[in-house]
Amino acid sequence: MEPKAGVALLNGLRGRCPACGKGRLFRRFMKVADACESCGEPLHHHRADDFPAYLVIVVVGHIVVPLTLYVELAWAPSYWVHAAIWLPLVLILSLGLLQPIKGMVVALQWHAGMHGFAAAKRARRSAPLRSAPGIEQLGDGSRRQPGPETGLEQHACLQGM
Repeated sequence: MEPKAGVALLNGLRGRCPACGKGRLFRRFMKVADACESCGEPLHHHRADDFPAYLVIVVVGHIVVPLTLYVELAWAPSYWVHAAIWLPLVLILSLGLLQPIKGMVVALQWHAGMHGFAAAKRARRSAPLRSAPGIEQLGDGSRRQPGPETGLEQHACLQGM
């Protein structure tokens, strides 16, 4: 069962796998991991490209421009004071928001089944619903709880390889 869109986006914002919320979404600052280290969900299909940077520009602009206008109209400081205030703020906000917003964009693509995530979304939708952990649904529609014999069957199958 796939998480709701809000949960997947929140997981992306936190830099976590949109599927399970446990594994890391990024292996480096802006490099998305190839797969989740926790659940194995493939993440290499993303095509975030420049969209996160555009969103960061819009968000930072909507924060900094009104503040700059307010400071200019209220106190009219010199240009070097503006540079000393706004350049560090823009850099901190931009670098601080870039990874979370990219995580949200990747989570949105994952949840919507965009690009290479379409096959994974079809697989999530066609996965059988389980009533409880450990209950296995068989092909004929019946359900059974795996016991020690299940492990033996798998072991015997692997021995024949």
